[in-house]
Amino acid sequence: MTELEVVLDDLTADGEQLDRLVSGLDPDQWNLPTPAPGWTIHNQVAHLTFIFRLATAAATDAARFEAMTAGAQQNFDGAVNAALKDYDDDTPDTLLARWRAERAAVVKGLAAVPPGNTVPWLVNPLPPIVLACAGIMEQFAHGQDIADALGVTLERTDRLRHLVVFAVLTQDFGYLSRGLTPPGVQFRFEITGPSGELWAYGPEDAENRIAGPATDFCLLVTRRRHRDDVAVTATGAEADRWLDIAQCYRGPAGAGRQPGQFLPVSH
Repeated sequence: MTELEVVLDDLTADGEQLDRLVSGLDPDQWNLPTPAPGWTIHNQVAHLTFIFRLATAAATDAARFEAMTAGAQQNFDGAVNAALKDYDDDTPDTLLARWRAERAAVVKGLAAVPPGNTVPWLVNPLPPIVLACAGIMEQFAHGQDIADALGVTLERTDRLRHLVVFAVLTQDFGYLSRGLTPPGVQFRFEITGPSGELWAYGPEDAENRIAGPATDFCLLVTRRRHRDDVAVTATGAEADRWLDIAQCYRGPAGAGRQPGQFLPVSH
């Protein structure tokens, strides 16, 4: 298998895991609030449906992608919220069907991009494998919101490695989303996967270092847990600062989560 095929298979597996969680909900549960202010479970699934629809357009129809993102540069939140209105009247069964169709379409679309080509995205064109990793990030983040709303724990596997890599690649997003200038400092990341495998990135002799379990790290960089509630550690002043602002998605940082809002993950 190619690296892209591996990531797409894992994107599919994560989607199926979340699908199993929501497909058994009754209609009232779809309206439960999630930790994301103002977002219900229905809104979370609608967002994933739209994001995959957008990624499919990026992979298969650049003109359609450009039309879909015309307002995002000026008002990112407004564009996202406007897109969700397309799903407001969907019943759970209708929304599930749309989400499943978009999940299948994005995998097919990204797999068909010729080797070496990039696809348009919100800030810069991306290789298909990076956009697939972004999809894994989206499913992790919004899936966690759904799990938190339902009070359940999702099983995490070494598929998290793709999100860890994505977070390392987007190390500067936390600065940029706050109007800060990235310091240009290289970090050493030493992240332990659920299987116990160590994933290391960056210079071995870096002064600034981040370490911890992959689940905790991914919850931190998707801003689904406060740094006080994860077993992620920093060595070096800039690394410590980074833990306060870590973010692997573009757009506004949002309120994040409060210390003690959830039980610690790994400690």
